[in-house]
Amino acid sequence: MATNTSRLTAIKLVHTLVWAVFAAAIVAIPICAHRSAFTLAWALIGFVMLEVVVLLANRVRCPLTDVAAKYTEAREDNFDIYLPNWLARHNQRIFGTLYGLGIVYVLLMQFVWPAQVA
Repeated sequence: MATNTSRLTAIKLVHTLVWAVFAAAIVAIPICAHRSAFTLAWALIGFVMLEVVVLLANRVRCPLTDVAAKYTEAREDNFDIYLPNWLARHNQRIFGTLYGLGIVYVLLMQFVWPAQVA
């Protein structure tokens, strides 16, 4: 029988894995644009946009946060994920900014500066 601690650990592991996939996708967007891999860049933008829709539908919170809250009284910014507290606290601000800048970079590289693409 699973304990609250083991359930919380499993949720934190899944949440961290999901976070890592989306963080990697956000970082990869401008790299793809720089390499003229625009199809992949747009696919990554769409993939991350699905997460944005999920967050917006859940009051700008990851649904896994609500699940994790059932198994602990802790409410630090990182109680539901294996990230440093400062990163968990500023995660949406940091990666939202990188995501927005990545989209702008894709648009610039594809439509404004296409001759300069290596």
